[in-house]
Amino acid sequence: MEVVNALGRRKSAVARVYVSEGQGKITINKRELKEYFPTGILQYVVLQPLNLLGVAGQYDINVNLDGGGITGQAEALRLGITRALMEINP
Repeated sequence: MEVVNALGRRKSAVARVYVSEGQGKITINKRELKEYFPTGILQYVVLQPLNLLGVAGQYDINVNLDGGGITGQAEALRLGITRALMEINP
């Protein structure tokens, strides 16, 4: 599988998401998910599309996040992951 990219926006936050097959590693601006989003609520928001489809741990996700606050960034990332997963499995 090649790398699938998607864009997610929420308010002034922009998430550029790159999804490829892998071990379930999520990297945001060269930092781990739990380091970038330290609260459980924001981690839950980010992982919602993966958990809903039951594909958590099947894809590596690299993200470039810009702008906005922390909540807007998490929600932009959720949308970007959702759009990328829709390209993989329509």
